[in-house]
Amino acid sequence: MRTTTSFPVEVDARSRAAADALAGLGGAIGSIRCAFSQRLVRLGISMTHFHVLTLLRHHGEQHMRQLAEILDASMSSATGIIDRMEERGLVERVRVPDDRRVVLVRPTRAGMDLVDEAELVRSDLMRSAVARLDLEQLERLERATVDIRSAIEAELAAYPERYIGPAPSSAAPPPPATRA
Repeated sequence: MRTTTSFPVEVDARSRAAADALAGLGGAIGSIRCAFSQRLVRLGISMTHFHVLTLLRHHGEQHMRQLAEILDASMSSATGIIDRMEERGLVERVRVPDDRRVVLVRPTRAGMDLVDEAELVRSDLMRSAVARLDLEQLERLERATVDIRSAIEAELAAYPERYIGPAPSSAAPPPPATRA
């Protein structure tokens, strides 16, 4: 008696479908990123400055040392980045009254307005693209976005260290650097 299993064929078909879906999604995201980076150039803001501003928007004011760490930059490089942003009025430095050695960086209203302006290209492009879809396509897109969001949330919950990294050891600001 000969038994056949469709498992390898299903795996291959599933792998191909997943690869095709990811390629299509990647291409769409790439087009959005391209338009977005062109918008940043027109606004005269670097990707690094935008990254710092969005980080400050989502997490509030940050210690210089934390920003350097997040940017994976030396303190002198991070200081240069913040200097240029401060000159343009995008951020401001604030000293902590209890410890004047600690410098916090916070976004200015002009910095947040610039982020809003830059992000308009994403929302406008997505809104216009979605408006081109017919009702059946919109319903498929809605189901697919619910599915992918659920899958992403499940993956993040299952493996937080893989994607987010370890939690900081303490909420307290890092100690000031000492010179050797």
